[in-house]
Amino acid sequence: MAGRGRTTFQKRQKEQVRLERRQQKAARRIERKAVKDSPPAESDLQSEEVVPGTTEEITPGTTEKPAPDAQ
Repeated sequence: MAGRGRTTFQKRQKEQVRLERRQQKAARRIERKAVKDSPPAESDLQSEEVVPGTTEEITPGTTEKPAPDAQ
């Protein structure tokens, strides 16, 4: 019976490590889900209000504005 000690102890340590990793993964999954389900921050909302294409583009080296559309 003296031969069982070391391997049983090592097996128990491995099982404990696996259990700890499993718990950490579960906690990370819950955290990611909570972040995913939460409403966006105020700074995110402000950046969504910007309408693309409303700014006038000026090429470097020129000071002219684009000509208005002729009717």
